[in-house]
Amino acid sequence: MKILCVNAGSSSLKFQLVEMPEEKVLINGYIEKIGLDDCFYTLKINGEKIKKAKLLKDHSEAVQILIAELLENKIIESLDEIKAVGHRVLHGGEKYADSVVITEEVIEDIKSLTKLGPLHHPGNLAGIEAMMNAINVPNVAVFDTAFHQTMPAKNFIYPVPYEWYQKYGVRKYGFHGTSHKYITEAMQEKLGKKDVNIISCHIGSGSSIAVVKNGKCVNTTMGLTPLDGLMMGTRSGSIDPSIIEYVCKESGMDVAAVTNELNKKSGCLGIAGVSDNRDMEEKMNNGDELATLGFTMLTDRIAKYIAEYYLELDGNCDAIVFTAGVGENGCVVREMVMNKLNPIGIFADSEKNASIAGFKDINEGVISSSESSIPVMVIPTNEEIMIVRDTYKFVE
Repeated sequence: MKILCVNAGSSSLKFQLVEMPEEKVLINGYIEKIGLDDCFYTLKINGEKIKKAKLLKDHSEAVQILIAELLENKIIESLDEIKAVGHRVLHGGEKYADSVVITEEVIEDIKSLTKLGPLHHPGNLAGIEAMMNAINVPNVAVFDTAFHQTMPAKNFIYPVPYEWYQKYGVRKYGFHGTSHKYITEAMQEKLGKKDVNIISCHIGSGSSIAVVKNGKCVNTTMGLTPLDGLMMGTRSGSIDPSIIEYVCKESGMDVAAVTNELNKKSGCLGIAGVSDNRDMEEKMNNGDELATLGFTMLTDRIAKYIAEYYLELDGNCDAIVFTAGVGENGCVVREMVMNKLNPIGIFADSEKNASIAGFKDINEGVISSSESSIPVMVIPTNEEIMIVRDTYKFVE
């Protein structure tokens, strides 16, 4: 059975066609700069990469190109072979604690939650609408927030007037849930038990850490929006909220402008002048003081949350897992974090750590030493496969 996975952004559309239940990826692609003159897309088929340029004015045209490529490359003989489409959707609010077949009601709910996901939901909705118009099969919404809906109130309620939660839905929702769910299921399989206790560290351009107790998420670093928590590539993470009003008064910017800078011009970019971890590491190695500061701040914050979540698990932690772009490839980040966690009995194995990365022969394994009280691991995430798995359940 062939399942199509779609992740639509404001001007992009990522996709994979997967044969289930084998989980064999038949093709994947990434259409970028939709609506712009320099729109292009890349495909990967049987390990071969293909790049093409084509002007596409909207997501509907992008979907038509997607379908044309599937047919022209003989991935499918007809659209009837595609049995369902799974969509990544940023925000499901409190209503959606699991994936759901998309109906008009679901679409209206996603629209109503755009106020909580203004950067992502318009693209998510455009992708859903385009696919539903193109192929008459079940479409499934897989929400980034769903995995975190098992958090207890003590962890998702903010210490603000309670009526803010009641009237406006102000609470911690958490994100990267599909990735943290994938890591949890991977660890359940590796350890041979459902009730795993892990700390899942999704570290990339966007970053979050989740603590999983007895197989369920009980806390995570991102909050009402993905801006909260860890310092990231361009996001500030947690700061004193009074900074916003202060900078507005001092600079003349309004709240929206300051929030935009916190989302797009802060984090590693704000401190070191670069958002990519590899660039910041290179600058640090060349003696750049601000890059060194940025690296120190980044790793301090990761270590702080791991230590906090270790206590939330009462010290009963099966494993700490690094995943996503930096987590899977950033050997220096991982080792610096582990060194900061020596006081709770975590020690790095420098040789193992240096040998594991996505671009090397070994991309997963244990990176802590035999002395370590908790194993620290690297496991590559696969959010697309999680979307496909959830979609497959509805049409199996």
